[in-house]
Amino acid sequence: MVVATPPETKPLSAEELRKMHAYWRACNYLSVGMIYLRDNPLLKEPLKEEHVKPRLLGHWGSSPGLSFIYIHLNRIIKKYEQSIVYVAGPGHGAPGFLGPVYLEGTYSEVYPDKSEDEEGLKKFFKQFSFPGGIGSHCTPETPGSIHEGGELGYSLSHAYGIAFDSPDVIVAAVVGDGEAETGALATAWHSNKFINPLRDGAVLPILHLNGYKIANPTILARISHEELENLFKGYGYKPYFVEGSDPEYMHQAMAATLDVVVSEIRELQQEARSTGNAFRPLWPMIVLRSPKGWTGPASVDGKKTENFWRSHQVPLSGMHDNPEHLRLLEDWMKSYKPEELFDENGTFLAELKELAPKGQLRMGSNPLTNGGLLRRDLRLPDFRSYAIPVEKPGITEAENTRALGAFMRDILKQNPNNFRVFGPDETASNRLTAVYEASKKTWMADMLPEDLDGSELSKDGRVMEMLSEHTLLGWLEGYLLSGRHGFFHTYEAFAHVIDSMFNQHAKWLDISKREIPWRAPVSSQNIMLSSTVWRQDHNGFSHQDPGFLDVVTNKSPEVVRIYLPPDANCLLSVAAHCFQSKDYVNVIVSDKQKHLQYLTMEEAIKHCTKGIGIWDWASNDDCGTEPDEPDVVMASCGDIPTKEALAATAILREEFPYLKVRFINVVDLMTLVPETEHPHGLSRREFDNLFTPDQPVIFNFHGYPWLIHKLTYRRSNQHRIHVRGYKEKGNINTPLELAINNEIDRFSLVIDVIDRVEKLGSRGAHVRERMNNAIIENCNYAYEHGFDKPELAHWKWPY
Repeated sequence: MVVATPPETKPLSAEELRKMHAYWRACNYLSVGMIYLRDNPLLKEPLKEEHVKPRLLGHWGSSPGLSFIYIHLNRIIKKYEQSIVYVAGPGHGAPGFLGPVYLEGTYSEVYPDKSEDEEGLKKFFKQFSFPGGIGSHCTPETPGSIHEGGELGYSLSHAYGIAFDSPDVIVAAVVGDGEAETGALATAWHSNKFINPLRDGAVLPILHLNGYKIANPTILARISHEELENLFKGYGYKPYFVEGSDPEYMHQAMAATLDVVVSEIRELQQEARSTGNAFRPLWPMIVLRSPKGWTGPASVDGKKTENFWRSHQVPLSGMHDNPEHLRLLEDWMKSYKPEELFDENGTFLAELKELAPKGQLRMGSNPLTNGGLLRRDLRLPDFRSYAIPVEKPGITEAENTRALGAFMRDILKQNPNNFRVFGPDETASNRLTAVYEASKKTWMADMLPEDLDGSELSKDGRVMEMLSEHTLLGWLEGYLLSGRHGFFHTYEAFAHVIDSMFNQHAKWLDISKREIPWRAPVSSQNIMLSSTVWRQDHNGFSHQDPGFLDVVTNKSPEVVRIYLPPDANCLLSVAAHCFQSKDYVNVIVSDKQKHLQYLTMEEAIKHCTKGIGIWDWASNDDCGTEPDEPDVVMASCGDIPTKEALAATAILREEFPYLKVRFINVVDLMTLVPETEHPHGLSRREFDNLFTPDQPVIFNFHGYPWLIHKLTYRRSNQHRIHVRGYKEKGNINTPLELAINNEIDRFSLVIDVIDRVEKLGSRGAHVRERMNNAIIENCNYAYEHGFDKPELAHWKWPY
């Protein structure tokens, strides 16, 4: 195979090479110790069974390469006084990151009990993948990390998110070759088309090719050098290759290559910043090809181990019933000569520790990796000034998200360096076009003359659009975790693309918030779902799926918040709250089409602050000196379900003047959960006061109906709560026909009330017939004309 060698220089002196290799041996020693040992950390006595953990977890295979990169980046940091953030992509490769963080001193500063001595080293080893300790990823407990890697694919997008608006940083993104096979990572390579050398930092991707996944070779390790080089040139990078296994050669090659690529990065930035010319260069990257399980056992039980998939996880197992493996482990660990690395007290030798940077230049202490320390509150305009005038509820119509776009336009204006909007080619579609008045779409690739006519492209843009929800959310997560603010919006049905990304971020926030006091709070992740299920009648069945909410409700109540504002003023109030919040994932559901407006701004603020409330103007159970208990509670959550529930209420009040109806609207979905299960949940008394303890409740919901049953299952007489929602019935329909198909329409809701309120008696039978006839009539009208009856499509609240 043809190998592209690095520059023919040997930048390391003999003494530097000796020390750097010793430092790396110490890192590898710590990696093995973390995986295997619970005692005898310096091997001062012969290794025994009781010194070894009963369960062996963690991954050895990528750890040597990760620590190799780390110590070479340390050299660059010291040489240039360069701020560098390290993102470790290989999932279970934490030992290769934790070791250097401990040796540089950061770990002991954050966790004083893991001191830089024999006792601290013992605790450091034992905690790894051990009950009560830490996991085998770079979990939130890991200083210097904002990227866990529990799910592969997001290291590169996270790295670019850190680099946006951080002009002085280089983010070294180590991409595992198994990780490189994921779809999320494949799209993230294109992030280089969005980095502006004038105002952003740089990302240095390092593809770590060690050849194997858990039990198979990796694709990029088994294609020709020429094909691999052309692949990355095609992505728009300038690849440098560092390949081999001999430590002396590899140290010199890596040092020489990093000298070149970092100088190139600095020169490219200097050119842009000195001339004011924002251009898209070919950013350098490194392909590091080293053996899997480098420096580990060459073979175990006569089977090839180093440089093969058998070294991926734990090369030696069965330590408590296999004396030969125990002997091999001791020989392996002693091959690193710990007596030359640590003094008698177990402290790393000073002459070696001096290779690490100092203070906040240490990668374990870089402030960007504890972004809450850098975060500053947004300068927010008064959201009240964007209010939609409402003289009477349910009369005027407006596009809810358009008002939000105007609000965010001015947020962008007032926060030009720490707020960005992220969405997959849908900013205009979701009626957020006002943001373009403050900032265009970031675009560093080629532009054509016709792009000036409505494409809203700019090299200086702060609206991030790319047709990859994975990459966008990865950018946002990196941006938030390094101290900034942002907003992500997407079509509701396709939010499932980022289900697992949301899961990972929510888990990170949960652990950080509950268990890690040294992690400062970061800005909340704000996700808006628009182009919602009830207005996807024109796009059909594939675009109809409100199930992202079901996924969100599974996460920790300390982290997740869900809002379904019924109108524009409620949306503005909710958004302003979310933009100021910390350490949450806020999910907002708001459609982009025109909808009825119900509440003045002051009413909306009160309603959203409570999260749930009675709409007196739509209710008639409070009409005397001693109000009657309602005969039925009509509840709604979501914009279209609210309109249909109101229309049903109007029909009921006209047909049954004596029927007492209470109308409740829910903005904050988590108020339905008992207060013992969620901070926003209502107490039993509060819930029963609103919904009564025993009267029928007809709940018209935006999403799948069983979600409401899940949230309310512990409420009084839960069987009385009858929920309507999306039931996977839809295609190319009119809006009302889609509602009818799923029985959230006004006519079906009236029938539900008739079937559940006994006092309606025989009178209800006649109304029921009229409702069934109306359903048939409106479906037939839609089939014939292709639209709904205007008087129903543009229904207003009757006064």
